[in-house]
Amino acid sequence: MNETPDIGHYRFFTVRDPKVRTICAASFPERVLHHAIMTICEPVLETYAIFDSYACRKGKGNRRALQRAGEFARKNGWYLKLDISKYFDSIDHNVIMRLLERRFREKPLLRLFEKILDTYHTAPGKGVPIGNLISQHLANFYLGALDQWIKNDRRIKYHIRYMDDFVLFGGSKPELQKELSEIQAFLQRRLKLRLKNDIQLNRCRLGIPFLGFRVFPNHIRLSPRSLRRYSEKLRKYETYYKEGFWPEKELSRHVMSLNAFTDGGDALQIRRLVIERFGMVYE
Repeated sequence: MNETPDIGHYRFFTVRDPKVRTICAASFPERVLHHAIMTICEPVLETYAIFDSYACRKGKGNRRALQRAGEFARKNGWYLKLDISKYFDSIDHNVIMRLLERRFREKPLLRLFEKILDTYHTAPGKGVPIGNLISQHLANFYLGALDQWIKNDRRIKYHIRYMDDFVLFGGSKPELQKELSEIQAFLQRRLKLRLKNDIQLNRCRLGIPFLGFRVFPNHIRLSPRSLRRYSEKLRKYETYYKEGFWPEKELSRHVMSLNAFTDGGDALQIRRLVIERFGMVYE
């Protein structure tokens, strides 16, 4: 293995979808290297993941996460919805290296992980770039320690996570309040992370805000915020088409992509909106 790879050649750009994020795109040779590394390492990381972790895993994804959240909502009266403040920027290099050392014994591979981590910092020894394949897998793996602790130490049966968004389910408000304080302490002590302030603890029948949807025990809807974003984009696409910037084929491609986001929920009204606006159905 070449232990002196030419890495750290990033191209930065900003996206707004809906919040502003800085995306860090590695050079083509580095992307090839990332894929080669994950071809070897992904099966090992997979063995550490709990069943109800749904990001960056084959056969999982946000649609299955939403369905599972609905299943848990039918079995429990209360939910606790949490996510991590500035997650990718807060990942600690020393902590993640210790976690990797428990899964991998090969010293050259560990040194390569260390070199890749050292190409990007939001503060000394902190942060992984959004937009790289290895970053996504390492970020998902990092919170695997939280998953294992919740399942094995706290004995929480109903817990689901999609990257840094996670939900615990229980039978009462005091039960989940107790878990909240335990989780905050664990994150600070073991992973050097902190929760966002918008902690949500409520009854499942009122709907769980998760991954841009609102999950109820027996159905799933787009959240009001996602519905606004959908409508705004649809109007923008319509303008591009009517003013001649896009041909019908380009319009169809963008609307299909936009509609794909709604597949996780009950989207009949959204489909009707497309029919009324454009006189056709995009499947």
